[in-house]
Amino acid sequence: MESDILVVEDEPAIRDMVCMALRQAGHPCRAAADVSQARSALADQRPQLMLLDWMLPGTSGLQFARELRRMEATRDLPIIMLTARDQEDDRIAGLDAGADDYLGKPFSTRELLARIDAVMRRARGYRRDERLQTGRLVMDLARHSCSVDGREINLAPTEFRLLRFFMTHPDRVFSRSQLLDNAWGNSVYVEERTVDVHVRRLRKQLEPFECDGYIQTVRGAGYRFSPEDAHG
Repeated sequence: MESDILVVEDEPAIRDMVCMALRQAGHPCRAAADVSQARSALADQRPQLMLLDWMLPGTSGLQFARELRRMEATRDLPIIMLTARDQEDDRIAGLDAGADDYLGKPFSTRELLARIDAVMRRARGYRRDERLQTGRLVMDLARHSCSVDGREINLAPTEFRLLRFFMTHPDRVFSRSQLLDNAWGNSVYVEERTVDVHVRRLRKQLEPFECDGYIQTVRGAGYRFSPEDAHG
């Protein structure tokens, strides 16, 4: 049963502030001070969303996010990473580990609640039992997997989100800023060149399956996903 928000934060003052803000906004929540407590909380009940601090004692939030994305029960659990590390490389590392959004400390409770609402809207936009197919590509959202002719493609979380957006919006040209807004969310502050990096990574993953041509660069405009026009 999905019902609450799990706050994983080792600093008591921040943890208490976040939990108070969530409850005042009508979000039931539970709190954990480290990854061990978070695992126990997840075993008791799966939350709607997790707020996860990067710098935790013992296992880091970054390591824990990767672990959650490897497990079937939590691979699609929405995660917002909270951290004082707010350089672009840090934000990209957090998103690549599987976070759906990234919020630098210090932050306002209004911004936090807005980010939570945005991430939960995006999560509700995809039914967990949905199966997408475009050309030879098949995406199973319940299993968080992607395959071509029955052969599974091992995609990182960011590339999975990008491909999922492409597959639900075929044959349309999207600018880099539109892809940032839709695949990452307009509250995630990364540069537009980051889109090019992840498109290259995604193409490289699709290349052995001869599906890299599905993603086409439209000069001066952005990218289009169209298996009908793919070469090869």
